[in-house]
Amino acid sequence: MYSISKFALLMAASVPLLLVGASGAFAQEIKNVVMVHGAWADGSGWRPIYEILKEEGYNVRMVQNPLTSLEDDVMATDRVLDRMDGPTILVGHSYGGAVITEAGDHENVAGLVFVQAFAPDVGESPFGLIPQDPNHPPPFDFTEDGFAFFNEAAYVPGFADALPAEDAEFMRDSQVPISVDGGSTPLTVAAWKDKPSWYQLADADHVIPPEAQEQMANRAGATLVTVSGGHLAFIAHAQDTAQLIMDAAEGAAAE
Repeated sequence: MYSISKFALLMAASVPLLLVGASGAFAQEIKNVVMVHGAWADGSGWRPIYEILKEEGYNVRMVQNPLTSLEDDVMATDRVLDRMDGPTILVGHSYGGAVITEAGDHENVAGLVFVQAFAPDVGESPFGLIPQDPNHPPPFDFTEDGFAFFNEAAYVPGFADALPAEDAEFMRDSQVPISVDGGSTPLTVAAWKDKPSWYQLADADHVIPPEAQEQMANRAGATLVTVSGGHLAFIAHAQDTAQLIMDAAEGAAAE
């Protein structure tokens, strides 16, 4: 039979172990998500994914990166990451993939999710990863002060063909131009070398060819999934995109 003193001793020894187990379980759950848009778009494109994740209990923030330089966009992302209260999944679309690759070394980032995105290595730039064909140059319209718009006639069929026409036209007419220097800046960090990553490939993308997406995903050692559609397939397949982000949160927690 245990005496009161022996019982008290046993409880004193057990409580720290129970607390360690409980704190480990809470530490493993990742419910923070930060999403970074790409060029010729803004954070509103994330809304369908945002709503699904919020419904599932995630704490979600969108970065409104200014697209004035890679450095400015990374700083904008860092400001949002600084406000997160713990481990966070960092998501990027298109040029936003370059931003999260550079910003992904932030201490709050537990994993990276690329959606139809560039995933450059150190020394590479997003524009440098666009296939070069002298007979078919990228459909960019350049401003005198060094910014690039996506050509309006090409925007819907080439950039936003995954969306209903009215949504595609709205995005065309509200597009945010990107600094040419920003899109051409070589990266100094490749966070996918140290952080687990996931990649959603679009099989009919006219901006980043599916073969290039697959090559970057494999190089990063990313978990790769494929959806049908063009460069904005992540919006058209919002449920699939949200599920990939949730899978990343679960997978990063298990690392």
